[in-house]
Amino acid sequence: MERKLTAILCGDVYGYSRLMGDNDEATLRTLTAYRQLVDTQIARHHGRFVNSVGDSILAEFASVIDAVTCAVAIQRRLKVENAELNETRRMEFRFGVNLGDVMVEGEQIYGDGVNVAARLESLATPGGICISRTVHENIRSKLPLAFEDLGDQTVKNIAEPVRTFRVLLDPADSSIGMEPPIPTSRKKSLVALAGAGVIALAALAYLATNRRSSAPETFSASTPRVIHSIAVLPLDNYSGDPNQEYFADGMTDELTTDLAKISALRVISRSSVMQFKGEHRRPVPEIAKTLNVDAVVEGSVLRSGDKVRISAQLIDAPADKHLWAKSFERDSRDVLAMQDELAAAIAKEINVQLTPTEQSRLTSAPTVIPAAHDAYLKGRYFFSHPSDENLKKAIAQFDEAVRLDPNFAPAYSGLSDAYLWAGFNEGVLTSAEAMPEARATAEKALQLDDTSAEAHTSLGMFREYEFDWAGCESEFRRAIALNPNYAFAHDQFALALVWQGRLDEGAAESRRAVELDPLSPEIATDMAYALAWQGKFDAAKEQERISLSLDPTLYYAQFVIGWIDVEAGKLDEAIPELQKAAAMESPAWVAAWLGYAYGASGDRVKALAMIEELKHKAVHGFAPPFNLAIVYLGMGDHERALDGLETAYAANSQWVALLKMDRIFDPLRSEPRFIALLKKVHLDK
Repeated sequence: MERKLTAILCGDVYGYSRLMGDNDEATLRTLTAYRQLVDTQIARHHGRFVNSVGDSILAEFASVIDAVTCAVAIQRRLKVENAELNETRRMEFRFGVNLGDVMVEGEQIYGDGVNVAARLESLATPGGICISRTVHENIRSKLPLAFEDLGDQTVKNIAEPVRTFRVLLDPADSSIGMEPPIPTSRKKSLVALAGAGVIALAALAYLATNRRSSAPETFSASTPRVIHSIAVLPLDNYSGDPNQEYFADGMTDELTTDLAKISALRVISRSSVMQFKGEHRRPVPEIAKTLNVDAVVEGSVLRSGDKVRISAQLIDAPADKHLWAKSFERDSRDVLAMQDELAAAIAKEINVQLTPTEQSRLTSAPTVIPAAHDAYLKGRYFFSHPSDENLKKAIAQFDEAVRLDPNFAPAYSGLSDAYLWAGFNEGVLTSAEAMPEARATAEKALQLDDTSAEAHTSLGMFREYEFDWAGCESEFRRAIALNPNYAFAHDQFALALVWQGRLDEGAAESRRAVELDPLSPEIATDMAYALAWQGKFDAAKEQERISLSLDPTLYYAQFVIGWIDVEAGKLDEAIPELQKAAAMESPAWVAAWLGYAYGASGDRVKALAMIEELKHKAVHGFAPPFNLAIVYLGMGDHERALDGLETAYAANSQWVALLKMDRIFDPLRSEPRFIALLKKVHLDK
């Protein structure tokens, strides 16, 4: 016996015992006729007829959308058929639809998933449909139907109350099930069938034959449009636990990553698609226009015990037309292989040619210890919101992942990224503490998986911050070759080029990153550095306004607006912008730049106050020397500024990468100590 997750449809005839008591022969003939209609609809909607006892019906579907669409279609067709019969002969079905865990034995299914569907059926009105909360969440934004929330219902033999919704079947609410009118000859034959036993037997023979020849098939458009770009919209969490959001987000991210490995596709990055998370998602054609994609993938994730099920559908985005749908279910250990299988299936449906390397990468996923994978997904969840507190949590989760599974390469790459970011902020770790960990974990990730674009990006960032510019470029180019759609790699490579003064190349990489992740405020923010150093200050500030429109709480974009004004020599405009950034939840270096602006504008008292504030925020009593150096530089104290910069270099500060290009250092460029420092960081050419 095995277990699986499936969509279950249960049905019965309202008042069946009464109908049998009134006229058992006529009732059986009508039931036989109506079951032909029901069976045809189940096959048409890609379902599997499990069994029928008396007036009951049990069927399963890979997709809850198919299950509900089938139930609606049946009820609307039966309404037409019933109109042909007098009131005493009329037969009305009730349906319940649930998404749940079942046990499989041969052709039969059992368990709570079936039991809940059966109880929902008993709550439905004659000619009606009731669905569970998990079904409602799956279809509410995807089918043109209206619903009535019946609240929690206590049902027989089910321990917990079942949140129940009634599907409203007024034809004005939806076009589902409103198929072309039944030909008159077809109507007459069905009515005749209800009144003639011999024809009923013939119908049963036809039904048996038809069922064998109508095996459910996954829908696919006969002439699919050529698709060159795609976005995976946030997969819905159907685990019944809001605390599982990180898991659904992680599955979205991993499917995006798998598709992004396909060089023939342009794949939108995770941070942009996450803008469309939640029940108030905009219509698909609108999303497609915003992201400039040909198709989107929608779907859901359901985790129950050791099983994970992903249901996905491919949509021709501008036309909002469903092209393909399928469900995938695996044990938690094989979840990476399931993601690869799903990505390969999507590639096949849109006729994308995979290179041999891509084909190999999508068929060779390792197993993973479920608890390690879970910790990794939590780490990525916290890392995607990189406050100092979240970086601490991310590092702890990635550490747990590698402890549980020392061979899980993605966790080492995530750990390296988190250490690097923490070392950049110096809010929970100093750069000197973070850098050795970042290096060791990036190298370990590559040792385990040299084909990982994420691992090469992690090592590329480390090489950048140890000022190995050739090694840095080599790693980023390798990462982009492995995953041309990895926006983060393009973005970080752009910054590495810009720090070296290769502004045009850096701007090109930034534009590519924005194309792949058009709604990421962080990536849009990074684009400003090249623009500002090209002297395009207005364009750079406009870029930051775009970033703030995407996320008004993003301190980084607010900071860069003030930084641009500093670069342009407009200190009076810079100070209020930097004050806004410092008042947000921001790291200490934001206050340092505000201190520089105070000092450079002649307000020595406020500049000294910022130095005291920086010392107060010090980690382990160690105030980042780069932060102190730029405040002293603003006040014109060049000796202390140079002392701080040399100490920052010795302490592995990543900020020293700014020395070549940032205009605040212009007063130091003739100083021998500064020239020597530029040589140490290989930015003297």
